[in-house]
Amino acid sequence: MSDEEVRRVTEALEAVERIEDREERVRAKSRVMAAQADRNKAWSVERDELIRELWDGGQGLSYQQIADRLGIKKATVQAVFRGKGSGTTRPRKSEAQDG
Repeated sequence: MSDEEVRRVTEALEAVERIEDREERVRAKSRVMAAQADRNKAWSVERDELIRELWDGGQGLSYQQIADRLGIKKATVQAVFRGKGSGTTRPRKSEAQDG
């Protein structure tokens, strides 16, 4: 993604934040969040596939090299191979203990 494309996305999000009417602003934010939640699933699948390809069964890049190359945390790479999502999608400690 080019710097110009990133700038346009950022400007669009900032435009939502500048909506004066509070109810309208919250409705717009909710629509954006819902649309992104749908994308997150597909985006995670693509990311995980690329991580596995770059690792290449241990013959490719190291976990740290993959993390550096993709601009993500090493823990995110490790989580792919543990079969778990990133730290933001795991149950909270209290939920895990209750379940």
